[in-house]
Amino acid sequence: MLPTVHQLRYFVAVAEDGQFTRAAERLRVAQPSVSAQIRRLEALLGVELFDRGAAPVTLTDAGEVLLPIARRVLADLTSIDDEIAGLDRLLRGRVAVGATPSLSATVLPTVLGRFHRLHPGVAIQVSEQGSPQLEDELLAGTLDLALAIAPLRRKELESTALAREELVVVTTPDHPLAGRGTVTVPELARHPLVMFRSGYDLRLATLAAFAEHGVQPEVAVEGGEMGSVLALVAAGLGAAVVPGIVSTTGTRLAVTRFRPPAPTRTIALVRRSDRASTAAEALAGAFRDAVTTDGWPGPVPEGMELLR
Repeated sequence: MLPTVHQLRYFVAVAEDGQFTRAAERLRVAQPSVSAQIRRLEALLGVELFDRGAAPVTLTDAGEVLLPIARRVLADLTSIDDEIAGLDRLLRGRVAVGATPSLSATVLPTVLGRFHRLHPGVAIQVSEQGSPQLEDELLAGTLDLALAIAPLRRKELESTALAREELVVVTTPDHPLAGRGTVTVPELARHPLVMFRSGYDLRLATLAAFAEHGVQPEVAVEGGEMGSVLALVAAGLGAAVVPGIVSTTGTRLAVTRFRPPAPTRTIALVRRSDRASTAAEALAGAFRDAVTTDGWPGPVPEGMELLR
């Protein structure tokens, strides 16, 4: 058996005060309890720790050896308490959050900036993936929460819808579709497209919109990420279907809305119902507040509906 925390704490108090009675008063316990715990500690170690023949009591050689060790153990235990309390108060900790590329470039930085100013001791890890990959990371436990596109594939996850936004068409300013008030999917089907890579939510949404109208897209280039798709559009390789929030990021591309009813997507805050650290709860609250209290973090594109 090992000494208990009480035994070590009582031993240090008697060693520092030189009296069992005074140590008991400091510890706010009865003096017999202190004496009993010291006797148990001595029996456990097989040595006497105090010379009780004189007043004040003094340490034996064994007691002298034990005193610095006991102080160090008690200090370490206090440090553990402080560290755990710091997690509860968000003085330290870690939170892992994921987002789709379009949300990583728009919503995520603003909310994380606010969160970091409030809780600078909390380390933040960011993962930029498509929604299916984000769901996998949440289930694997490598993410605490994510901004993804609903509906979810995995029933083990729970989500809170934050906003519904329209998809739009981006082109070069001299493209035939630029400058028009609106465009239909069949009209867009007559022009080459720059398509996102497989697994991207936007690729699936684009293909679904074309299928709904019974037309096929003419794909000029495929396999790109958000940044490369916009660059390819700017280079004149074709048009692309992107979220409305991308049009608020200062791009020099022409933005054309779809004729109603436009294709839309729902942005959701996704998490595991059985995984909730203090830091993750606080960050989830920051995302909800960004919509319900502060308004959308950043410019609100036309056609966006905040789901409060």
